[in-house]
Amino acid sequence: MSDDATKSHKPVPAPDDLSRPFWDAARAHRLAVQRCAACGYYNHPPRNFCDACLGRELAFTPLSGRGAIYTFTVMHQRDVAGFEADAPFINIVVELAEQPLLLMVANLPIGERDRVRVGAPVEVWFEERGDGVVVPQFRIV
Repeated sequence: MSDDATKSHKPVPAPDDLSRPFWDAARAHRLAVQRCAACGYYNHPPRNFCDACLGRELAFTPLSGRGAIYTFTVMHQRDVAGFEADAPFINIVVELAEQPLLLMVANLPIGERDRVRVGAPVEVWFEERGDGVVVPQFRIV
């Protein structure tokens, strides 16, 4: 059996009509989330209505890509499909600079363990997973 046949691959997104603009922006190396035209509130993940005012005029808007670690955990499990070879690694929740509690999930290599802390500043980067799949990730700055 070849290495490719036994190697596990990281999961890839399955965009739908609602999330496709997020993934299209990521493919272009831009971070964009929904923003409500009525009240200016950012929604992530994408929804059919604004979490703040229930407005339905939502458009994807570019973000700065800056934020801070809101919380984190070290993942030691080696049975998470596609991430077996990465364990242990650090799962992070990032609070984006544009709005309190505008959160995204990403991961860091275990080599960042000494630097990771709640409040650590981060910036977006884009992980190429092949076949046109690009996933926003964050790194400590």
